[in-house]
Amino acid sequence: MKAVDQIPRRALLWLILCQFVVVLPHLGRVPVWVLAVYGLAALWRLQIHRQRWPIPGRWLRLMLGLCGGGAILASYRTLIGLEPMVALLLVANGLKLLETLRDKDGYVLVSLAFFICVTEFLFSQELPIVLSSVVCTVLLVTCMITLNQRPGADFSKQEPVLALKMLGLAIPLMVVIFILFPRIGPLWSVPSKNGQGTTGMSDFLRPGEVSKLGRSAAVAFRVQFEQSIPPKPALYWRGMVLSAFDDGAWRTLSWRDHPADERQFQRPVTYGDPLRYRVIMEPTMQRWLYALPFAESPSAGIIEAWDNRLTVLTPVESQLGYEVNSWLDAAGQTELSPWRRSLELAFPSDLNPRARAWITQQARAVDSPQALVQRVLRHFREQPFYYTLEPPPISEDDFVDVFLFESRRGFCEHYAYAFVALMRMAGIPARIIGGYQGGEINPVNNTVVVRQFDAHAWAEVWFENEGWVRIDPTGAVSPARVEFGLEAALAGEEGFLADSPLSAYRFKGINVVNWLRLRYDAMAFEWQSFIVGFNSDKQLDLLKDWFGEIRVSWFVAVLLGSGALVLIPLTLWINYTRRVSNRLPVEQDFAALCLQLEKYGVVREHGESPYGLLERANSQIPNDHLLAEIQISVRKMYELESGGN
Repeated sequence: MKAVDQIPRRALLWLILCQFVVVLPHLGRVPVWVLAVYGLAALWRLQIHRQRWPIPGRWLRLMLGLCGGGAILASYRTLIGLEPMVALLLVANGLKLLETLRDKDGYVLVSLAFFICVTEFLFSQELPIVLSSVVCTVLLVTCMITLNQRPGADFSKQEPVLALKMLGLAIPLMVVIFILFPRIGPLWSVPSKNGQGTTGMSDFLRPGEVSKLGRSAAVAFRVQFEQSIPPKPALYWRGMVLSAFDDGAWRTLSWRDHPADERQFQRPVTYGDPLRYRVIMEPTMQRWLYALPFAESPSAGIIEAWDNRLTVLTPVESQLGYEVNSWLDAAGQTELSPWRRSLELAFPSDLNPRARAWITQQARAVDSPQALVQRVLRHFREQPFYYTLEPPPISEDDFVDVFLFESRRGFCEHYAYAFVALMRMAGIPARIIGGYQGGEINPVNNTVVVRQFDAHAWAEVWFENEGWVRIDPTGAVSPARVEFGLEAALAGEEGFLADSPLSAYRFKGINVVNWLRLRYDAMAFEWQSFIVGFNSDKQLDLLKDWFGEIRVSWFVAVLLGSGALVLIPLTLWINYTRRVSNRLPVEQDFAALCLQLEKYGVVREHGESPYGLLERANSQIPNDHLLAEIQISVRKMYELESGGN
C-alpha cells in the first residue's frame, strides 16, 4: 500500500477518539461488551499502524461480524426492534475500524458515525444528548479535515478550530431551515422501542407495583400553569382508571372491552373558567396522559376517554407536550348505566370473608354511603396502620383480610386496593385511580416537576347525585404524604431513591447543587417547549404572527429568499477571507503598507513594481521609518520570487 493512500496517523487517532465518543451516549441501553469490542478494535488498529499485528483477513472479519450479531441476539433475544438494531450498528461501526486502511475507508467510517450520532435522538432529545451530539459533530468534522491533509503533519489546534468555524457558519442556515422549512410527517417509521428502561405506571396494579417507583428520582413530567399553581394537596394527576379486577390485580379496560353505547365521552358539568396549563411528559410506552381531574385538551391527536382521562392513539415513545384545561370542582357521571354499575361493583364473593363481615357490620351502623366512607377512613386513621415504602409481601388470595387484620403496613396501592374492595363489598361503586400526586415547584420558571417517586394510587367512589368523588385513604394514614410529598412522609427510609444514587435531587441540600439543578431543569423545560415541541401548528402560528396570511407560493418565496439572504453574505465573506488567506504573509504585509501609503496620497498605479512605488514614496513622504518598512517588505518579496537567493 502506498503511503499516500494510507490514513495519516493523526487522522487515525481522531477516528479512534470519535469511535468512543459516539458509543458513549448508548452505553445505558446496549450491553457492556459492546464497549469491549470498541476497545479491542482500537488496540488492534493501532498495532496494525505500528506494523506489529497483521491486518485481519476477510474470513476473520466475517467471523467477527457473525459473532457480534450472535452476541446481540443472545443479549436481546431478538434482532427486531430499535435497541438491537442500534446495537448491531454500533458493533458494525466498531469492527469497521479494523479494515479502515485508506482515506476512502475513513470517509465511510465518519459517515457511519454521523448516522449513529443521529440515532441518539430516537431515544431522547434532552439537552445532554444534544450537547454530546454537538461534541461528536465537531470531532467528526475535525476527522474529515485531518483526512484531507498531508501525511506526517503534527497535531495542531487548527483542525478543531476550523471545524468549529465551519459549523458556526452553518448556524444561520440551520436557524432559517428550522423556522421556515415545512414540518412534514416521516416518510418511513422505525421499529418501536421495547420499553426496557422506561419507568412509570403500568396498565395494571398489584400490591408493590407503585412502591417500586418510590426508588427512582427520574422525571415523569413537567407542568407550567398559566395561572397560579394550585396547592400541593390539589395536585392529583390522573393517568389510568382501574375498574376491572382479575386474578388479584386491578386493570384498565380498553376501548374494545366496552359496549358500543358505553364508549361515548360524557362531558362533566363545569363552572367558571378552567385551569390552563401545559404538560411535557417523558416517554411511558403507554397511551394514557396525565392531567388534573376533569380535563380537556385543545392539542391535536388527544382523545378524551369515557372515564374523563386523556389518551392518544399510539404509545408515547418520546417526550410529548400538550395543553390541558381542567375544572377541579366539576362533577362527572352523575348517573351510572347498569353495565357501568355492574363493572364498578364487581369483586369475587368467595374471597376475604373477614373483611366482608367487617364492612357489612360497619354498613349497618351508618345511614349513607358517605358516612360509611368516613367510618372506614377513621378506622385507617385510628388503628395502628403504617405507611411504608417496603411493606411485607402478601401472597394470599385474601389480600384484604391479611392487610386489614394482620400486616397493616403498606404503600398507597395497598390502601387503595383494600379501600375499593371494601366499598364494592358494601355495594358502593368504586375504582382505583393510578397517577401521581404533588410535585416539586421550581421557582426559577414557576413549573411543577413531577418525579417517579410521586407515583400514587387513590380511589374514586360514586355517590348518588354527586358522581365520582376522589377519596384518598393514604391521606388518612399519612397526611404528610398528601400535604408535603413522599419525601416528607418517608423521611429516613432506606428504600427511598435507592435506584437513583447519583441523582442531583439527592443532593439538593447542598446550595450550589440545588441552584444548578433548578436552573438546569428550567432550561430543560424551555428546550422541550420551544425547540423539541416546535411542531407544524406552532410553526404556522409563528409565521402568521410575523407575516399574516400564508399562501404556498408566498411561503416558498420566503423560504428561498431567507436562504439567499443568509447564503449570499456568507459566500461573499468566505471568498474574501479565502482570497486574503491565500496570500503569503509578506504579501499581506505589503498590502497593508499600500493602504497606509494611500493615506499620504501615494497610490500604487496599475502594474507598478514595488521598487517604483518605493521611489515615489521616497520623494513624497519624508519618513525614514515608513520607508524602511516598505524596503523590508519589497526585499522579502523579491527574495521569495528568486527562491531565497
